Parts: sequence; C-alpha cells; structure tokens
Amino acid sequence: MSKKVLVIGEAREGSLRNVTFEAIATASIISDGGEVVGVICGTDNLEEMGQEMIYYGADRVITVANEDLKTYTSDGYGQAIQAVINDESPEGIVMGHTSIGKDLTPKLASRLESGLISDVTEVTEDGGSVVFTRPIYSGKAFEKKEIIEGLVFVTIRPNNIPVGTRDDSRMGEVTQKSVDIRNIRTVIRDVIRKSSDGVDLSEAKVIVAGGRGVKSEEGFEPLEQLSEVLGGTVGASRGACDAGYCDYSLQIGQTGKVVTPDLYIACGISGAIQHLAGMSNSKVIVAINKDPEANIFNVADYGIVGDLFDVVPKLIEEIKQMKVNA
Repeated sequence: MSKKVLVIGEAREGSLRNVTFEAIATASIISDGGEVVGVICGTDNLEEMGQEMIYYGADRVITVANEDLKTYTSDGYGQAIQAVINDESPEGIVMGHTSIGKDLTPKLASRLESGLISDVTEVTEDGGSVVFTRPIYSGKAFEKKEIIEGLVFVTIRPNNIPVGTRDDSRMGEVTQKSVDIRNIRTVIRDVIRKSSDGVDLSEAKVIVAGGRGVKSEEGFEPLEQLSEVLGGTVGASRGACDAGYCDYSLQIGQTGKVVTPDLYIACGISGAIQHLAGMSNSKVIVAINKDPEANIFNVADYGIVGDLFDVVPKLIEEIKQMKVNA
C-alpha cells in the first residue's frame, strides 16, 4: 500500500549532505509508489536545496525558514519538524543517522509515541513488506526489522543506501511554511569546527586512518598526502587521539564515528575491537602494519606487512604515476 513519507534533509554550510539523497532513496522504497515529501529547515539557500531534493526523487519539498533555525538546536528543529508532521500526517519519516539525526529523531519519535529503527544499513522489499537491516553488538551481528503497523520512523547510516539518479528535468513544488519557534532553551552563538576542511568522515568514500603507529602528529602528514591523491580524508584510532597525535574529531570506533567507505586504509592500527566496531563494514579494507600478527589483518581484504613510513610514500608515488598514465 502506498504511503506518504517525509525526508528530513540535512545541510552543511548551505549545501545538502549526501545522506539526504540516500534518505530520499530509502523513502522511495518505503512509500511503495506513494508520495515522498522533503523537509529542509534553516535560513539560507532553502529554495535551491529544495529543488535539489526534487531532482533526486522527492515529489515536493517544504522549507521552514526562521532565524532560530540558522544553527541546529533540538528545541528549534524539533518544533519546526513537528509542525510539518502535524500538517502532513505521514506514514513514514526518514533521516540520516548523523550527529543531528541521532539527537533529533528519538525526541520526535517519543513525541509521536512511535518506535524508531536507527542506524539502518539496508532497506529491501520482501513479499510486499519493507525489511530494515541494522547492525547490533558493535557490528558483530545484524538484525532485520519489519514494521507491522503504525508509523515507520527510520534513520539510515551514511554511505550505505545507493542514491537514485539525479534528474534535473523532474518537476515538483517547493513551498514555504512559517513556524513560530518558541521557548528556545539553548542559543548557539558561534560554531568552531575542529575537523579538517576535507571530506566529512561519515560520508567519505575513501578514508586513510592512522593509529599509534604514526608515532607523532607529524606522522599523519604522509597519510594526509595519501588521502589527498585518493580524493578521501583522514581518520584515526582512539589510541592516536589519546596520544595527542590528532584531534578527537577524527576518531573512528565504538566511541567515535562509525564509517563505511568504499576504501579504508588502516596505517599503524593494531585492530582493537573498539576500533573495528567503527570501520569493519567498509567495502574494502587495506591494512598496513609492521606486526604480522596484528588483529587488523583478520578483517582486512588486503594486508601489507611493513613500516607505514616506507609503504605509504611508495603508494603515493604509484598512484600519482597511475594518474599520469591514465
């Protein structure tokens, strides 16, 4: 049976995050031929972002502009999205399993007295039903869930659901909705970003990660060079962060970010279970470590036993040469 499904879009610095398009693709499956309605909150570029959501499969988009929505707060966004939900009465709501999504969706689900399937990595149809797959026990196992009745409330892990083909000829209405935001308990005066200017970790297709084996802050320099030639970004294990080699914003693992890139290169990382919980579902894993018994080799698709300071520069030169000859 066809359903109306809302997609809560997420923007960063005036541009939609890729997980928004993945959420639209997910909503298209859940809706079963019904209507996919995008929702985007903020102050800038809302019309343009709304149109982009339509290009990627939304049937129409609702924008909510308010100065109290310039920077995310759960109070402000919660009121705005709740007002749209009350007007639209959807059968499903989809958002990315990002830092914002993990904060906002449980509160909305609680207000709606709805269940929430979080951190979904796969959505499939089975005999007319939609089945959601999500990792449990730090990625050691997977469970499949099916909503029998009631509201379908879902967050999806970035970089897992295939994005639909962009079609710039798609037509759809982008409408504005006015919401009176009240009783904001938290006011964001300024945002200081510690993370690098590169690709966002959770959405990166290629990640070059360093562990204690990089030995120093300067030890990350060859990793940064490798990530640059591959068009990716740099991550780190908790050990490297604890040692002061890099900022905690780069931490990947059970207490850091969970990533699923197409290519994950682990340099000088032993493979503690907490780190594996954050990257073991990467599509291709390459491990570089001097210790042939390192646990990281148990999950790697390809392993290189050697000193990362010898191996990484050779990889950089080889990749550069391949690009020249291409």
